[in-house]
Amino acid sequence: MELDASPLALPFPDMPPISGVTLRVALARYKNWDRADLTYAELAECTAVAGVFTQSACASSEVELGREQVKQGRARALIVNAGNSNAFTGYRGREAVDQIRAQVAEHLGCGTDQVFVSSTGVIGVSLPKDKARAGVAAALIAEPCNWEDAARAIGTTDTFAKGAHTSAMLGGTRVELVGFIKGSGMIAPDMATMLGYIFTDAAIEPGFLQELLTQANRQTFSCITVDGDTSTSDTVLAFATGAAGNAPLASFDDPGADAFAAALTDLCRQLAQLVVRDGEGASKFIAIRVSGAVSDDSAHRIALSVANSPLVKTAIAGEDANWGRVVMAVGKAGEPADRDKLSIAFGGIWTAKNGLPVEGYDEAPVAAHLKGKEIDISIELGLGEGHATVWTCDLTHGYISINADYRS
Repeated sequence: MELDASPLALPFPDMPPISGVTLRVALARYKNWDRADLTYAELAECTAVAGVFTQSACASSEVELGREQVKQGRARALIVNAGNSNAFTGYRGREAVDQIRAQVAEHLGCGTDQVFVSSTGVIGVSLPKDKARAGVAAALIAEPCNWEDAARAIGTTDTFAKGAHTSAMLGGTRVELVGFIKGSGMIAPDMATMLGYIFTDAAIEPGFLQELLTQANRQTFSCITVDGDTSTSDTVLAFATGAAGNAPLASFDDPGADAFAAALTDLCRQLAQLVVRDGEGASKFIAIRVSGAVSDDSAHRIALSVANSPLVKTAIAGEDANWGRVVMAVGKAGEPADRDKLSIAFGGIWTAKNGLPVEGYDEAPVAAHLKGKEIDISIELGLGEGHATVWTCDLTHGYISINADYRS
């Protein structure tokens, strides 16, 4: 099904090449389409790798292997298949992944544990090994491509290619960070989003890269939701080639470590928000900011309760300033809340304060805010110092249409 670009779409940015990374795409025909659906990234020797993965109990073989592979800390290649998630496919799914890893490892002369594989798409259908073999073979000899081509090839119900770029100064050395991501539905992860890949030319030890990615994930990918559903395949991998030549980062004591951590978090935030902007059927990008909670974790859970509420999301879709639905979602979160201390604002305008409607409240400016594409909901609990921000989108008829027809 051909989908129109999301009204919240952003143009693909100009992104510099990363020394030590070569991208190629190919057509494996995992679905009945005539576009590239396999992305291959070849990485320089000794490239460091880190990753975060879905907490789903029904994770794919790709995820199970990836969790183990990142522990050894090095990568030479990445293969991403689109159109088939290869999840819930038993030993047949594992055989397909092992075949891909062996095929690429033989080509590069490296161990299979340095070849990372991701797949996304329909659950419950084994990845066709013949198509995978032919697709990989084509990718290995294809002409190098750019970041946008690679990003477009990994999409499924995505309506636009998603990429982001940041940089940091490590002492006197400038390092670049780029990333691309796919995701549109089945977005409410415990760890990351659908499939995201980050590349940098910084020199950094794998253990420290893992620490920084895990830290960045908590503030970004774990703060988005489209529909409350966590995928079987969620993966974010970060690769550092070391080609910039900086003194390798190993801890926060090293010069430039703070700058790199900030740049990585910024990149992850950009990528995470792009997924929400492409939420299936979305017409509004919504930021939900909770403050005054008993802890940051409590604030996070309350924000997610509001963000995942179909009643809140449909009210925003209808441009209805129904703050009573926000009260409902706060109350059902299972976290400490006091009705008589609760305050709610839309677009910075308080509609309710300390458990009561604001006296003389004028709904007109709030209604005007809700007609826009960027919506802000603020919730003050008045109980402590905990705070969190979660990003989501509205719920429209488009979401139903996309998912009712997903396998056809």
